[in-house]
This record gives sequence, structure tokens and C-alpha cells, in this order.
Amino acid sequence: MLFSKFERMVARRYLKAKRREGFISVITGFAFTGIALGVATLIIVMSVMNGFRQELLSRILGINGHIGIMSTVGYPFNNYKEAVGDISQFPNVSMVIPMIENQLLVSSGAAAEGAMVRGIAKDDLLKKEILRNSVVKIDMEKFAGNNVILGSRLAQKMGIIPGDEITLISPNGKVTAFGTVPRMKSYKVIGTFEVGMYEYDANFIFMPLEAAQKYFGIPGAVTNIDVTLDDDRHLPQVRRAIEESVGAGAYVYDWKQTNSAFFNAIAVERNVMFIILTLIILVAAFNIITGLIMLVKDKGRDIAVLRTMGATRGMIMRIFFMDGAFIGVVGTTLGLVLGLLFCYNIEAIRQFLQDISGRELFSAEIYFLSQLPAQVDAAEVSVVVIISLLLSFLATIYPAYRAARFDPVEALRYE
Repeated sequence: MLFSKFERMVARRYLKAKRREGFISVITGFAFTGIALGVATLIIVMSVMNGFRQELLSRILGINGHIGIMSTVGYPFNNYKEAVGDISQFPNVSMVIPMIENQLLVSSGAAAEGAMVRGIAKDDLLKKEILRNSVVKIDMEKFAGNNVILGSRLAQKMGIIPGDEITLISPNGKVTAFGTVPRMKSYKVIGTFEVGMYEYDANFIFMPLEAAQKYFGIPGAVTNIDVTLDDDRHLPQVRRAIEESVGAGAYVYDWKQTNSAFFNAIAVERNVMFIILTLIILVAAFNIITGLIMLVKDKGRDIAVLRTMGATRGMIMRIFFMDGAFIGVVGTTLGLVLGLLFCYNIEAIRQFLQDISGRELFSAEIYFLSQLPAQVDAAEVSVVVIISLLLSFLATIYPAYRAARFDPVEALRYE
């Protein structure tokens, strides 16, 4: 066996501090607590960052596709049906949706807000799972003519409920002898959608494609084509094929391009938080060193007696190594359990703290999402546990080595 029964017994006894060794026990407790909190905090933060990124990505790709094709200003796609048919035949393309998209002013009574209006066919809207799940309370048979669907937060800001009418105002209106007259038309709200991402819930309006074509004066045409892939890994080659297919008459972009700054910021913050929180575990490891050194100093006479009874330096070193390793292993295990429990119940904990404090702890206006997400990555959790155990084991080496080098003669002489 790696450790003998005698070594385990002595190590276990040294962990149970006597009254006169209370200060050493306090330091050991701080080291144990520090490692547990460091591991738990690191797991929680990394999981929240992962969940935040994954939720944002799922919302973005739930509303938009992996690749977008936009017409140049003033030149809509008149042959979009042919283009949609051709692109649908490309390998790894799962969905192609034509649409009209433009920014307008929406007003209702005394309220007015800027909004993104998206004209889309009913069947195409229902192809998007996240949208299909968000309109379950709406009779989609009414999604035709002059009926529209509003984002829930946009409706809330403007005080609109289903059945109310809104007026859409476009600055790109009709040109007359007296100048450009803004285009204005009233529409009935048949319901609201909520996808859980503030940017969409507070800014989007869905309109039937035919109504949008009529409103913007482009009958039989669209301004955008949305392409969804079956696997994001095929994005570069599919985008390249689309660019070659559409030529110079359109602008092709992908979700990584339009959201690069945002996701890069998340990645940088995630890496920085990992480094900072790892320092907590490092500080706790230094507490292990301090506690073991003081324990070695306090147990000088015991070490001398053990040496005179035949204990080797290797045995002494293994005894104190077991003490430090025990703190690291138990602290890491507790931190792992606490971190996972927190991650799997994070939304319930947020709601509980929110109810107690009476304040909103995760504002959708700031964080874009209406819920606090957490996605546990087994590989990352394993890395955190390995780092914690490695630092704990390394912290025991010097004190254990110092105990093994202890001179029994000198120790007994000054007792």
C-alpha cells in the first residue's frame, strides 16, 4: 500500500487538534473553507458564463439563421423564390426563409417607440422552434392581412394588449410634389411573443409577408433571406458557396460576424474570471502551507520520538503529506458539491434572493436574458478539480519535507 496503517493513524490524530493547538486548527479550517469556496465559486462562474453564451446563441439563432443575405439599398430580391429553391439544395442547409426587415416607428396613443419590423410568412415563422414555442397562445390563423405580433416587452412599454391597434410610420414614404410623405398604416395586434432575450422581446414586430410587401411597396419581393444550417461547423464552406451563387448583387454575412464583438467580450471576461478565481484556491493553498508548517513546529517533540522509535524520514513526510492532502481533497469535494448544487438550482436561488431583497438581481435590460442561465461543462469542472487538487498537493510538499528533515536530537534537547 502507498500509506501504511501506522502512517494513516498518526496523520488522522494530528488532524484532531488539541486545545493548545487551537490556532493551528483555525488556520487549517480557513484553508479548508477557502478551497471549498474557491472551487464552488469557480464552477458557478464558469457555468454561468457558459450558460449565458449558450442561451444568447440559442436565442440569436432561434430568431435569425446562421447566414443572412441582404439586398443592397433600393434593390430588393425580385427573384427570391428561385434563390430560396437553389440555396435549399446546398449541402448542410436545413432551412431558408425569405423576409422583409426594416426599422420603423411604432405608435399607439401617446406612446411611440422605435422597432424592427420583420415581414415573414406564417409557415416560415412556425419553422423556427423558439418562435413556435413563444406563440402557442396566439391563433396563428389570424396572422394574415393587417394583423401583427409584438414582442412582449415592447407591448409592455407601450401599454398595448392583444386587440389594440398600432400605427407603423416609415420615413421612406411616397414622393409627392410637396416632398416625401412618411408612410403610415394601422395594424391590429393579435398577440405577443417572448423568446427570453430582451433585445428581441423589446424591439421586434412580426408582420405577414404579404402585408409587409404591400406596406413597403415591394410586391413579390423581399429584402432578406435567412439561412439556417444543420451544423455550425459547416458555416465557412456554405457561406462561401452562397457568396459565389448570389454574386455581387447582395451582401452575405453570418451570425459570428454580426455578433463578434459581443461574444469576444464574453470570452475575454470568462478567461479573466477563471484566472482571478483560481487565485482564491491559490491563497487557500498557502494557508495549507502555513498550517502545516506550524503543525510541524508544534509536533517537533513527537517527530523526534517517532524517529527514535524507528520511523523513517519517508514515513514522517508521508504523514504530513496525508494531512495536507486530506484538507485539499475534502475541501475540493465539498466545493464541487456546493458548486454543482448551486448551478442546478441557480434560478430558484435567484428568485429567492430577489424576493428577500425586493430588488431585481438580473435585469433583462442589462443582461439581455430574462433568466439566469447555467450550463455545467464536465471538462471544465474536471479542470477546476484537478487544479485545486494539484495546488493542494504541491502545498504539502515543503512542510512535509521540513518535517522529514527535522533533527530529533535538537528537538529533544530543547524540550
